Amino acid sequence: MRKKYFDFIIHGGDYNPDQWIRTKEIWDEDIRLMKLAGINSATVGIFSWGILEPEEGVFCFDWLDEIMEKFRKNGIAAILATPSGARPAWMALKYPEVLRVNENGIHNEYGDRHNHCLTSPVYREKVRTINRALAERYANHPALKMWHVSNEYSGECHCELCQTAFREWLKKEYNNDLNLLNDKWWTGFWSHQITDWSQISSPKDRGENHFSALKLAWRRFVTDSHISFFENEISPLRQITPDIPFTTNLMGLYGGIDYQKLASHLDIVSWDNYPDWCTGDNLYTAAQTAFVHDAFRSMKQGQPFFMMESTPSVVNQRPVNKLPPPGMQTLTALQAVSHGADSVQYFQWRSSRAGHEKYHGAVVDHRGHENTRVFREIARTGNLLSGLSQVTGTLCNSKVAIIYDWENARATEYFSGFNNKRRDYAGECVRWYMPFYKRGISVDVIAMDADYSKYDIVIAPFLYMLKPGTEERISTYVKNGGMFLSTYLLGMADRDDRCFTGGFPAGELKTVFGIEHEETDVLPEDAPGKANFNGVTYPVEHVCDIIRSTGAAVRGTYITDFYSGTPAVTENSYGKGSAVYVAFRSSDVLADDVCAYIINKTGVMPDTDIEYSGIEVRRRGDFIFCLNFTQENKTVKLKSSYTDIISGKTLSGDINIEKCGFLILKG
Repeated sequence: MRKKYFDFIIHGGDYNPDQWIRTKEIWDEDIRLMKLAGINSATVGIFSWGILEPEEGVFCFDWLDEIMEKFRKNGIAAILATPSGARPAWMALKYPEVLRVNENGIHNEYGDRHNHCLTSPVYREKVRTINRALAERYANHPALKMWHVSNEYSGECHCELCQTAFREWLKKEYNNDLNLLNDKWWTGFWSHQITDWSQISSPKDRGENHFSALKLAWRRFVTDSHISFFENEISPLRQITPDIPFTTNLMGLYGGIDYQKLASHLDIVSWDNYPDWCTGDNLYTAAQTAFVHDAFRSMKQGQPFFMMESTPSVVNQRPVNKLPPPGMQTLTALQAVSHGADSVQYFQWRSSRAGHEKYHGAVVDHRGHENTRVFREIARTGNLLSGLSQVTGTLCNSKVAIIYDWENARATEYFSGFNNKRRDYAGECVRWYMPFYKRGISVDVIAMDADYSKYDIVIAPFLYMLKPGTEERISTYVKNGGMFLSTYLLGMADRDDRCFTGGFPAGELKTVFGIEHEETDVLPEDAPGKANFNGVTYPVEHVCDIIRSTGAAVRGTYITDFYSGTPAVTENSYGKGSAVYVAFRSSDVLADDVCAYIINKTGVMPDTDIEYSGIEVRRRGDFIFCLNFTQENKTVKLKSSYTDIISGKTLSGDINIEKCGFLILKG
């Protein structure tokens, strides 16, 4: 179901007025500067538990009352955070069980953030208490527009509470049947048969760390623990403020939590976007970022997502923290909006005077005024976004999907074999995303158990693990007329990382693709092989499947090593559709050429008729965003007439876009 929560693009970010409670005159200056920068929203209270509840059961909301009232008077939407990401010191001292135990069995001391046990009944009760107090106090406050639940959930705990919870989780997962678990985990290997649930504990370097099934199960348990903790945390918010939407900010392709599963529990999916624009190839960085935008946009089909954090200038956590070039912050904002974001938010509004992130970028830096390059660029962005309110709520109609599955990502990390040095599942997915990105073809990034039926093309790079039902889903999709492309090591193992018997790829997929896998070879980095596709030669890098055709048309063959002449790229007609298999890892050029072949065959068209090269062009609703992430001037050719939303002029023909520049068109 389509939902639209705001009629304007949220423009704001993390605001920490409690850090300036002794100099309250800064609060009024912040409001003045926010209005000057086009800021219409602020997120408050993310790490404020220590000041909100300085003693157990003693709540101090006076300062937050003042801030909320300032927001109301000045038309600033409040995104009110729950503070569970960092507990106060008194709690850790009085209730040490709320702190995590690391995998070496050592109880953490107070410090850092997210240093809490997700299972702890005490911590869960304390979180509900502070959240209920916040909800009751501000439920009817006109400034409250959204809840920001905790902050960047992450990590795990290995205490006895969590070990017990893990065993109870396993009992449910395996129907309270140890024989079933032993079979699924294949524990006869290395004499690891389990005869009592108490014998199972979390994977650790000092203990069991070679059973990939255990590691996959633990990762699923950690995901479900976070979901359970989240549901506990939002229970008072749902009860007291049922009409206020909530989110929690996610962290790109972070693998500690299955975000595709967590997303179903959120009203709005949001993420924190920190691309490194100083790596040399900013267009590739833009493509990587676009891929992640599309992944989060695709998690809740039918509604936009939020970019909850981005940097106004520089980050502080990399080994070398170089300033991005002027204009890049605006491009970052516009890229998010063009991919479906209804918000552009920053970490942080005002620089902290001390602490770990005091040198992280801020809209207002330590100088404390608006006469800076960064502030001027933020104000420019705010002015732009205010003119794009019509785009809010509009969706993308993608005809192409890339499968990036959080569970498969973990499975590709945990097995031992083939090339243990070079896997890079995410990089391979971006490689096959890039040809569509370059052509301006919208792509959804989906889980393997999503609905494929609405897409003309589905691409599944390195789909090593198959969840239950995936084999049938692929078969039905192709049989009904879809174009499905997959690459090496397809369908090797089930969700417990047990190899399928009867040959690879699993089951019916051998018929769908018209191939059978015989062996897999690994190529040293300094000795790549060669293969061809449609008469063009490409390198074979790192890993390649040796396959034989059982009916598929051979579109390319290996031309080196003992398997020279055997199939390397195949295409099989199955039902009304086709299944293409690329049996080896290669260069971006091969991915581009193969995708060009299937694009031409399916008739999938770009989202616009604009001709361009070396920039990003993206349509969202009636708006077209032309974004030049490079350090060179670029030209776009407009075959139709469009309105430039900046100047209001009608444009056609060749239009120059300066380096780190943009063009926003309507039409």
